[in-house]
Amino acid sequence: MSLLAIVIGAGVNELVCAHYLARAGHRVLVLEGRTAHDDASAGIGWVPPRIVRDLASDRQGLMIHRADPWVAVALPDGGRLELARDVARSVEAIRRLSPRDAAKWPAFCERMGRLARLLAYLYAAPPPELMGRELGDLARLAGLGLRIRRLGRQGIEDLLRLLPMSVGDLLDDWFESDALKGVLGAAGVMHLHQGPRSGGTAFVLLHHHVGSPAGVFRPPFSNVARVLAERPGVEIRRGAEVARITVREGCIAGVVLASGEELSASAVVSGADPRHTLLDLVEPGWLDPEFVRAVRGIRRRGVVAHVALALDRSPGFSTLAVAPSLDYLERAYDDAKYGRVSRAPYLEARADRQIAGGRHRVEVHVQYAPYALAEGEWNETRRAALGDLVVKVLAQHAPDLGAAVVERSVLSPRDLEDAYGFPEGQEYHAELALDQALWMRPVPALARYRTRINGLYLCGPATHPGGGIAGAAGANAAREVLRDFRFGKPK
Repeated sequence: MSLLAIVIGAGVNELVCAHYLARAGHRVLVLEGRTAHDDASAGIGWVPPRIVRDLASDRQGLMIHRADPWVAVALPDGGRLELARDVARSVEAIRRLSPRDAAKWPAFCERMGRLARLLAYLYAAPPPELMGRELGDLARLAGLGLRIRRLGRQGIEDLLRLLPMSVGDLLDDWFESDALKGVLGAAGVMHLHQGPRSGGTAFVLLHHHVGSPAGVFRPPFSNVARVLAERPGVEIRRGAEVARITVREGCIAGVVLASGEELSASAVVSGADPRHTLLDLVEPGWLDPEFVRAVRGIRRRGVVAHVALALDRSPGFSTLAVAPSLDYLERAYDDAKYGRVSRAPYLEARADRQIAGGRHRVEVHVQYAPYALAEGEWNETRRAALGDLVVKVLAQHAPDLGAAVVERSVLSPRDLEDAYGFPEGQEYHAELALDQALWMRPVPALARYRTRINGLYLCGPATHPGGGIAGAAGANAAREVLRDFRFGKPK
C-alpha cells in the first residue's frame, strides 16, 4: 500500500528516513524551511555501515574524512600532544608526557572499544521495549543480553561501573597526564551543560567513540547529507516552512505551510526538536497534560558557540584543542553554570579548507557559552568580545594566528537557534545526559519515535541514539513507520 509521507527538515536524519520510505515504494515529500541545504552539523557523525550500503555508497560520491592525528592538544610549554588513529603512534606521543600513561593506552583503547561496539549494536535499531511481549522485542532483548554476557566479567564490570561515572573519575583511574585527561574529558562534555566531574559524562565519552577506530574519540566528517539531498527518489521543497501539523480524530491529516498551503499526508515525520513539533506545530488539545509536561521537561540547554576565522596564511595545524586539564574544563563549566561566558573556554579548532583568494578557513567549537545569560542578552558587542577571546586563546598556542586573521564571524547559541533551528542553541536538540539517553531519549514515551498522535513520528537528533551518529535515528524511525503502515494506516 503506497502512502504519502511528509518529512519535516532536510538534515541527514530526515533525508535517511525519507529515502528508506521511498525505497519501500511510498511517495515522500521533504519540506525544509531554509533555502540552502548547508547545516552546521550536517557533516558530523559516524554513518552506520547499513546506511552507507543501502543509501550512500562510494559509487555515489560519499566521502568520509577522519583527521589524522584526530586531535592535537595544546601543552602549557608550547608543545602539542598529537593523538593519532594508529595506537602505536599515540603511545609514542603520550610517552613523552608519561611513560605510565603510554603503557596503559592500548588497554584503555581496547576496553573502551569493546563497550563502544555494544553501543553500536544498540544504536542500529530502535531501543527494545523493556516490558514488551512481541517476539521482535523479546529477541532483541535476548540478543542484547547475550552480547553483554560476551563482554566477560571484566567487560560487564566496566559497563556497569562506567555508565553512571563522571568522565573525570574514569580518567583519573587510568591516567596521570593532565593534557591527556583534558582532551578525553572534553569528549565527555561535548555539547553538554555539565562539567567533567558530573555523573554520566563517561557515557558521553563512550558515545563519541562509537564507530571509530581504537583510540579515536571524535566522530568523522562526511558529505552524506549532500549525497542524500542529490539522490533521486525523494522530492525536496526548500523554503517551505511548516506552520502547523493538522490532526483529525487523533490521526495525522497533514501540514499547513507558512504560505497558507495545505498538504495532506498519511504520515508526518519531524526532524525538528520534540518541543517545537509537539507543543508549537501540533494543534492544542490533542495531547494529555502529563505527556505535555514530560515534553516541556526535556533539557536542551545550549552551551556552544561557533567561530569561523579566515586567515591569510595556514594556521599551522589541522586540529588544535585547548583543554589542558580536567580542572580547566570544570572551571570553564563553572562560568556557564552561573550564566556567564567562560573566561577560559574549551576550544577545538579545525582547519577546514583553503577558500577563495588563498585564504584558510578555521572553524572553532567554543564551549562554554550559554544560551541564557545571567545578565543581558547576546548582541553584537558580546559576539565581538567572544571572537576576540577565541583569537586571543588560540594565539597563545599558535603564535602567528592573531596577525593572520583577516575576517571572522561569530554564531552565539541564539544565532544557531535562529539560523539552524537548534533549540536554545543545542545541536543535539536534547542534551545527551544519561537520563535522556537510550530507552529514555528524549523521554520514555518517545523512545520508539512514535508520538501520541497516530501517524506522527520524530526522527531528529533528540531521538535515540542522539547527535554524533549520522542518520541512525532517521533509519530507525523509518523502520517504525513502515512497520505501522504495513497493513494500512494505524488506528
